[in-house]
Amino acid sequence: MALPPPDPQFVLRGTGAAVHTLHFSCGNQEPDVPILFSGSENGFVHVWNLKTHRVDAALDGHGRKSVYCVETMGDKDRLLSQGRDQRICLWDLAEGRTAVTDSVFTEHVGFCRCSLLKVAQGRWLMAMAAKALEEVQVLELPSKTSVCTLKPEVGAKLGMPMCLKLWQLNCGSQPLLLAGYEDGSVVLWNLSTGKALSQLVCHQEPVMSLDFDSEKAKGISGSSEKVLSIWSLNEQQNLQVYKTHKLVNAGISGITIRPDKKILATAGWDHRIRIFGWKKMKPLAVLDYHTATVHCVSFSDHKNPGERLLAAGSKDHRISIWSIYTQT
Repeated sequence: MALPPPDPQFVLRGTGAAVHTLHFSCGNQEPDVPILFSGSENGFVHVWNLKTHRVDAALDGHGRKSVYCVETMGDKDRLLSQGRDQRICLWDLAEGRTAVTDSVFTEHVGFCRCSLLKVAQGRWLMAMAAKALEEVQVLELPSKTSVCTLKPEVGAKLGMPMCLKLWQLNCGSQPLLLAGYEDGSVVLWNLSTGKALSQLVCHQEPVMSLDFDSEKAKGISGSSEKVLSIWSLNEQQNLQVYKTHKLVNAGISGITIRPDKKILATAGWDHRIRIFGWKKMKPLAVLDYHTATVHCVSFSDHKNPGERLLAAGSKDHRISIWSIYTQT
């Protein structure tokens, strides 16, 4: 008999609004407390203390417009947040500060999350949907210098970029960008030439979320349909459909592969979190706690595998925290 799915280890309440994005910072040594950042529809970023299960700070930098992306830059004191006010804010949280040190005006009206990639000590690339509907702009941070603008060829009809993932094979290699578009395509971009290397239609509907495993050169994407698309990248950097996985209910808001590449989690419009084995897409668990759409899922970056957590944020204003498949 399969074991019944567990209950959440604990639940964080108090955002006062739908939760759209989550990001852990747990890799630091004691006495640093493990932290979870959440971004919600009321424009706040909450800094959760995972020892006390309470909010340590509430950051208000987006004019009460929904926050849909939160990332750390190197450590938990340097934070990036993106909101529907068309702004990306950089925060300094050291020594109890809650100051926006810089911001980027994206002029993008959609809700495409930006993507960050560390390219050197203190230097980052950031990809974001641009003002022009089909374009993606790549900047270097903290200098904010433009690296490139990625424009589809005339007549490509990809629509708006919906989700982005910057990656590189290893530290010195060429940074590349995977972008999911409104027409259901996933496109691989070369940042140094600004040209598309490969394009693959993965869905009939807009790509809502994607993640990519650069070690296995294999990715996964979801949309409003009842299907997950798994695709691979061959040595010639061509995207190919690897397989598709039928879902019970339609609609995926978020997908994330755990850092150890063993399992992945999906956030469902059906209020459920689904866990799969990444190797063969074997369904492992359905976590049924939320009472509304699950908007986002995130795995923690604990150094010790036994401490690893999964967080899910929902339209029901709650964040559920789970401890599952922690044995490697």
